[in-house]
Amino acid sequence: MRIGFLQQHNTADITHNIERIADGIADLAARGAELIVLQELHNSLYFCQVEDVSNFDLAEPIPGPSTEIYGELAKRYGVVIVTSLFERRTAGLYHNTAVVIEKDGTIAGKYRKMHIPDDPGYYEKFYFTPGDLGFHPIQTSIGRLGVLVCWDQWYPEPARLMALQGAEILIYPTAIGYDPNDTPEEQQRQRRAWQTVMRGHAVANGLPVVAVNRVGNEDGVPFWGTSFVCGPQGEIIYEASENEEESIVIEMDMKRSEQVRRWWPFLRDRRIDQYGDITKRYID
Repeated sequence: MRIGFLQQHNTADITHNIERIADGIADLAARGAELIVLQELHNSLYFCQVEDVSNFDLAEPIPGPSTEIYGELAKRYGVVIVTSLFERRTAGLYHNTAVVIEKDGTIAGKYRKMHIPDDPGYYEKFYFTPGDLGFHPIQTSIGRLGVLVCWDQWYPEPARLMALQGAEILIYPTAIGYDPNDTPEEQQRQRRAWQTVMRGHAVANGLPVVAVNRVGNEDGVPFWGTSFVCGPQGEIIYEASENEEESIVIEMDMKRSEQVRRWWPFLRDRRIDQYGDITKRYID
């Protein structure tokens, strides 16, 4: 599979952001990408740094204007696109939603972000209702995509549930950066922990991972880029810059997962009879 991704900075000009993304999709498709992954909430600035009700005006229905735009691009270039949108389900009910667009421009499926953070600079609980679609891969013409979103990447359970339902690749649209008040050493520990935990999901499930993050400084938060693609043993195939925009196409051997799982049959050896307590918040 030829996987393309765009690591970009965003501005307050939504029209311009979408135009740049459209140009990037065209370029990636011309370079042979079959699957194109965009970063989290790619149409706008990352608005969750403040709690402001006027930001709900950024939300839109699905299907809606953005799925029409990206659907037309997917059809024009014959690619599968993973988008990340601010979904308006109804008045007062909003989600952080990834939508997968098929090559013919139709919606192959969507995933509503399940784990919602609430940290300084990431006040997502103010905006997003936790997802209610569960963890299910999305079937496309190029394979079964295990699409999750950002904060989901820290948890092993979603990756495992995707793997148990036949996902062939794990995909994480992301918007994450540094607290400018942290020391440079702490910033780098966090960035590497972020990558390490997803590489661990790759190893534990014998699946490739694609994580696409944004770059640039938005209201004092420097997003750390480092979008990456790794193989089913966690091996880094490509790692993007911490601070530069990138447009990359990677060729992934999708048959390798089968061989890796034969060497390391973790699914065979799982003690599913002993895992009942995993559904508890804490075991006293």
